[in-house]
Amino acid sequence: MLNEVAGIKIPDSILAKDARDILREHGNDLLWNHSNRAFLFGAIAGKKANKKYDLELLYISALFHDLGLTKEYSSPDLRFEVDGANAARSFLQQYHVPDESIRLVWDAVALHTTVGIAEHKEFEVSLLNSGVSLDVIGKGFEQFPADLREEIVKAFPRNNFKQDIIPAFYEGFKHKPETTFGNMNEDVIKHYRPEYKNKNFCECILHSPWKN
Repeated sequence: MLNEVAGIKIPDSILAKDARDILREHGNDLLWNHSNRAFLFGAIAGKKANKKYDLELLYISALFHDLGLTKEYSSPDLRFEVDGANAARSFLQQYHVPDESIRLVWDAVALHTTVGIAEHKEFEVSLLNSGVSLDVIGKGFEQFPADLREEIVKAFPRNNFKQDIIPAFYEGFKHKPETTFGNMNEDVIKHYRPEYKNKNFCECILHSPWKN
């Protein structure tokens, strides 16, 4: 494992190493490289902002953020982000990490796809959202230093990421499409199953048991 990439030191505590081992065991190269890139993109944004944050908690959050897509951690009925957040919480509790830190990591993982909210939470939460957004949809691509971007991709290659990440998402929650109601993951379901329709929010209101 690299010690430093693009001026960011990779956390190497027992906690960090054990979290890495979990992702390596249950994830694949796609999730491994993506998670590390997301961490580094977020960490560099944090460094640029010159605001205090916990690098290790950001790292743990990044390593767990997509674990809910894996067979080991995927539940039958929860959003994959919540599965990853719950896995991170269980992991951290074993190390007697303070409750506030556990909550922060839970929020970072659970909210990493929640546009319009994550960026207004604690800095670690917003940084993970920022790093993931840059890696997946290129948000902030032009503003990110090209030399650092290239160094990160060299360390953790994309390897057809654009072609592979959508099917990876689908495989992670195709058995529970109803969990995509009200969030961007519904687009993934419809990409493969155009006929699929989730509940309609307006219909939920109009057909509620209330008389008026």
